[in-house]
Order: sequence, then C-alpha cells, then structure tokens
Amino acid sequence: MAFEVRRIVTGHDQNGKAIVASDERLTGAAPRPGISGRVEIWSADRMPVDNSEGAAAEAQRKGFVVRHNYVGSGQGNVCRVVEFAPGAAHKFMHRTETLDYAILLSGECDLELDDGKTVRMQAGDICVQRGTMHAWVNNSGKPCTFAFILIDAHPVEAGGNKLTTHYPIG
Repeated sequence: MAFEVRRIVTGHDQNGKAIVASDERLTGAAPRPGISGRVEIWSADRMPVDNSEGAAAEAQRKGFVVRHNYVGSGQGNVCRVVEFAPGAAHKFMHRTETLDYAILLSGECDLELDDGKTVRMQAGDICVQRGTMHAWVNNSGKPCTFAFILIDAHPVEAGGNKLTTHYPIG
C-alpha cells in the first residue's frame, strides 16, 4: 500500500467565516533508499506567512522547497511527513541551515549524530534539531513516521567555522 497523508487546509468564505478550503489525500514519493514515502504538506518562502486567499495559498500548497531539504530563502519553512523503512542499511548523514522540529508519530527511530552518539526515539518524542550533522536510522523491524517542521536559520558557527548545509546526493 502506498504511503498517504490526509491534508486538511482551512480558509475563509466571502463573509470571513472559517471553512475547509480543501481536504485531500496526498500520496508520498520515495526520494531515496530508506524512505518509504515523503509528502510535502505545506511551505512558505517568507515570514510572516501570507495567509490571504488566492495565489499565495496555491503556491504554498505546491511548495517552495527548492534546495533539497528546506526553502533556502532565509525566511522560509516547510512541513513534511516522512516514513522511514525498517532496517538501517541506508544511513543518510546530513546538515541543513534550519531549525527542525522532528515529531515521531509512530514506530521507533535512532537519531545518530556525527560524534557517534545515538538517541533512541519512540512515538510521541520530539527532537529539536539545531543545524547539526545527523542521520535518522530506523534500526527496528517496522516503519516509523515523522512529521518534520523546518524553519530557515542562519548557519551555525562553531570552532571558527561556519557549518553550512551538507546534503549528499545519491
């Protein structure tokens, strides 16, 4: 069965009353090994976000994600849901110039950092990822599903170095 996420988007009618603007099921793509499915829920390329009706909502629905894992405008954000396949064969160590909220919705997953330390996460756990080099490694025998909210941030400076995006292709 394909990985699907239901996206409900609210809006306003002509009288300013809240309405459900859309209610749809989105099918996830598998962008690389180790990911069963990934769905881009919503994104924006500026803060504050334009919540007005019209062109902005359509563009945000399609997504502004242009640099692999985040918006890259310096003021953007993205919400996505990702299902990681069981097994740890495809570790993907990376860093983005974002502040990320990683919310584990189901299953178990290990957060591995580049110092070799690993933290086991269980459903309901939330990781605040602050521009660090990391990998999500599903060492369990079942899929796990995360909701990720990524917000553009300045690159971290540590040890006299600017720690910019590291996002290997392939």
